[in-house]
Amino acid sequence: MNPQETLATLEKLARQRILILDGGMGTMAQRLGLEEDAYRGDLLKNATRELKGNHDVLCLTQPDVVAKVHRAYLDAGADIIETNTFGGTAIAQEDFACERYVTELNVKAAQLARRVADEVSNDTPDRPRFVAGSIGPMNRSLSISPDVNDPGKRTVTWEQVKGAYAQQVDALIEGGVDLLLVETIFDTLNAKACLVAIDEVVKRRGIARPPLMISVTITDQSGRTLSGQTIEAFWRSVEHAQPFSVGVNCALGADQMRPFFAALVDIANTHTSCYPNAGLPNAFGGYDETPEMTSSKLQEFAEAGLANILGGCCGTGPDHIAALAEAVKDIPPREVKREPDGLSHFSGLEELVIRPDSNFIMVGERTNVTGSRRFARLIREEKYAEALAVARQQVEGGANIIDVNMDEGMLDGVHAMRTFLNLVASEPDISRVPIMIDSSKFEVIVAGLECVQGKAIVNSISLKEGEQDFLDKAAVIKRFGAAVVVMAFDEEGQAETTERKFEICKRAYELLTKKAGFAPTDIIFDPNILAIATGIEEHNRFAINFIEATRIIKRECPGAKV
Repeated sequence: MNPQETLATLEKLARQRILILDGGMGTMAQRLGLEEDAYRGDLLKNATRELKGNHDVLCLTQPDVVAKVHRAYLDAGADIIETNTFGGTAIAQEDFACERYVTELNVKAAQLARRVADEVSNDTPDRPRFVAGSIGPMNRSLSISPDVNDPGKRTVTWEQVKGAYAQQVDALIEGGVDLLLVETIFDTLNAKACLVAIDEVVKRRGIARPPLMISVTITDQSGRTLSGQTIEAFWRSVEHAQPFSVGVNCALGADQMRPFFAALVDIANTHTSCYPNAGLPNAFGGYDETPEMTSSKLQEFAEAGLANILGGCCGTGPDHIAALAEAVKDIPPREVKREPDGLSHFSGLEELVIRPDSNFIMVGERTNVTGSRRFARLIREEKYAEALAVARQQVEGGANIIDVNMDEGMLDGVHAMRTFLNLVASEPDISRVPIMIDSSKFEVIVAGLECVQGKAIVNSISLKEGEQDFLDKAAVIKRFGAAVVVMAFDEEGQAETTERKFEICKRAYELLTKKAGFAPTDIIFDPNILAIATGIEEHNRFAINFIEATRIIKRECPGAKV
């Protein structure tokens, strides 16, 4: 099946019943008691580092073992099996000095799972089985510093992370996966790099994107990811990818996971998945929940109308999946509500929702070098602790969003934006609010987007350079999942009259919603507040023109903000 046919089939099946995902691959490798020699095999017998625990290489050195695990999960009732590629990026495999095998490993893993799934599907043509390419979280973070004494430090760049994911994704598609599963996400910025990589790979291949599954990990009872986001903020950060499913997996057992999964279910306009661990780890690092215990808890999820896809993670095996499949076989799946809520959503570590009864949304502008001489001086002199204090004061003073601008002649805007936003990411009391990335230089905007894990706002783009330039920039912004501010400025210049302000904004609205794929609620118009009382007669109506244009824009561009 091609990606469109696969998606249509999955959508049909998901309306009929709860789909079953497989359980842990690492769990099965441990149960089999494989030792170092097994991991090395003939191919890697001269490996320079210990390979035991690097389960992904078993696709190359013990393919029959991996195939048997896949078969066991399918026989247990799984509809979807994951490739054995959780750590299949070059960055992750570098720890084992196996990065040169990454493409071969992922292709082979996909082919193995494909072969077994097809064998089982051929035996039961009325029940097709699917292969999801497992894309794990990587062992390095774009949002978290590895050094508490250097909070702005990163051991990888956006391009390195995106490139590593692109290599894996390309190989998984080459090997024949049906879906792509970006899972166990603890850093949303890494996940966004993966989503961009997926888009670039399918565009390069000239194919439709395979159906996408996204699954986040809530690390503890705080209800946040390791990089600090709430479940609501996470969803707003990745919602633009329009996945087939979104869910929660790993770190917690079903009991601990339920409130966070339920919160996600409340806001997700797509299928929802949950595959918890078999409880919390015991004193020896093992998992004690029996198949009956785990399946009964997930049965409660299903009966509460929370789930479309259920499975298992650490500590679960084919026996857990068999019990789960039996427990939920007659329970109808969650009904997916596709309609958006019509509200504007942004996020930092926490979600910001603009509702009809919201007061004015305050944007902190003191972190703008063009508007604050003090902030500009602090950035030039690299006094970042004091510069962060300015941002903190803005948030403490009630700013719902902070605007960051580094457009100053003496600054390297790209470097300054990256440095400051990486530091902001290490300050939860600042980064809890959404970031407005403000620049007249698009390369600076992109640099900012590569540093923000939340759903940011880009300030701004315009029609000054024509429609194609406008759409090209909008496409990049959309790929990052950001909202956009549009200036009332076109090829003829800045809009001054009511008519021109509306005309330009309406034109931009049509382009963004009909050609660039933006939701109206992700569009913010700036109709230009121009100086009055200048003594020049034609300036006398500037304030009235702004107010009148705002009224018309709000009426004629439904969903957009001003």
